[in-house]
Order: sequence, then C-alpha cells, then structure tokens
Amino acid sequence: MAVQPIRLFGDPILRSRAIEVDAFDKEIRTLVQDLTDTMLAAPGAGLAAPQIGVGLRVFTWNVEGTVGHLINPVLSLSDETQDGAEGCLSLPELTYDCLRALSVVATGFDMYGEPLRIEGSDLLARAIQHETDHLDGILFIDKLDTAARKAAMKEIRESDWFGLEQPTVKVSPHGTFGLGL
Repeated sequence: MAVQPIRLFGDPILRSRAIEVDAFDKEIRTLVQDLTDTMLAAPGAGLAAPQIGVGLRVFTWNVEGTVGHLINPVLSLSDETQDGAEGCLSLPELTYDCLRALSVVATGFDMYGEPLRIEGSDLLARAIQHETDHLDGILFIDKLDTAARKAAMKEIRESDWFGLEQPTVKVSPHGTFGLGL
C-alpha cells in the first residue's frame, strides 16, 4: 500500500463523475488502503478516489479518530443545516464556510462488498457530503455564495500551487472504464 500524489484543482478528473464499483476484489481493497494511507499522511478528514486519479465511487474519512471508507455511496440528508469551515486536500490552504446538511445517513458497501450504513452529524456529516460531492465532480467551492466563490478563485489563482505540473499519470490497476485520468 502506498501514499499517492493528490490531484490539485484544475485536474480534469476532479470535475468528472466517478463510476460505480462493480467488483469488490483485491484491486478495490488496495485502492481503499492507498486512499487511507494518503489521507492520513496528508493529513485530511477525507479523500475520494478521483483525488488520486481513480474515477471510481470510493472515499475514505478520518473524523475524530475514526477511520472508515464507503463505496458507491447513496446519501439521505437532514433538512437541518450547518454552516462551517471547510477545506480540501485538492485545494491546499483554502478554507471557507460552506453550508451543509447537519446530519446524513449514507449507505453503500465496504471493500468486501458487504452493505454498510453510516449515520453521522456535524463533522462526519460534512466529510461524507464533501467526499460524495467529489465523486460527482463537485468541489466545495461550487457550493459557496458568489462573493465567497470569487474570493476563493482569487486565492487559488494567487496560490503557490496553482498551475503546478500535475503528477505523472500511471495506468490505474483498477477497472476505470477509461475514466481514470
């Protein structure tokens, strides 16, 4: 298992919808471990497969000392909302308040194909929503109001990392059906 390079804002895979996982094999377990290792090394509260260049619907999280993963997530969101600071490993050093549902029920599968149901609120709910958005090609800055989004884009353009050469892309060992960039 290995720490992988994290794709930065501007990489097209971050704007592509990831595809459903249909085989729960050794490659998926390796992907989950790579995501976990990369997230913990960063460190971050979550990491989605597209952020390491794999266009599959898989993410990991690390919230309040609990590490987990979910494959092919389907979310049910509360009507009650929370507004709080949010950042992203693909947008280094960028933090803005973002409106999210206060709680979430997420269903999907673990790396062995067993059904999984996660219920969370506050930071866990925020992390699950944020990572699921990544699987749909949505970044948290897309959810900001116009003024905050403009400020975020200005900050991105002025950052040291914006426009840096992207990591060398290897062919994914995971079945991405041409969606791994």
